[in-house]
Amino acid sequence: MDTKTTEKTEEAAVRPDSGSTGDAAVADGADLPDELREDDRDADRDADRDDEGDADFAPDEEAGDEAAGVTAGPEGTGVGAAAAAVVSAALSVVALTGTWTGRVVAERETLVGQIKTSGTGTPAQQISEIYGDAWHSTALVNGVFALLAVIVAVLVLTLSRRPLWVRATAVAGAVLGGLGLLLSAGTYFDLFLSLPTAGS
Repeated sequence: MDTKTTEKTEEAAVRPDSGSTGDAAVADGADLPDELREDDRDADRDADRDDEGDADFAPDEEAGDEAAGVTAGPEGTGVGAAAAAVVSAALSVVALTGTWTGRVVAERETLVGQIKTSGTGTPAQQISEIYGDAWHSTALVNGVFALLAVIVAVLVLTLSRRPLWVRATAVAGAVLGGLGLLLSAGTYFDLFLSLPTAGS
């Protein structure tokens, strides 16, 4: 009896110790094989790399969105400024070469002058009504186009941060428009060429 009791007591004493020791060993990973330990370490490394990759990728996306927003804004307004510069140059060329509208207005003034002076007008009146008014009307129409060219060019030049070719085109439109405006004003007020007289 004493021998059996002693053996049971020893077994009971050994079992709790061995169980607690085994749990602690498993918890610490002491009894795990080397392959399982390496797998766990690799998994931890991959998780850390994924976290770092996500953290690094988010700012790049935000930076890309910011860059897209910065380039999209000025591009929309830059197209309008470029178009305005080209329009200014075209208007100035039209002012120097003449327009179909100016020709129609001149022909109308010629017809009106012929009607007014038919049969009763003196030679001086015929020259003024038939030719002078037509020339002045043409100069007036060309001057309007030249003035529009100068106004559009000045508006483009007041805008900041525009490409060099846009500003150059606007400057060309302003210069040619100013020249057309000068020629139109001189023709309208007979500064360059005066109307012929009846005796000449």
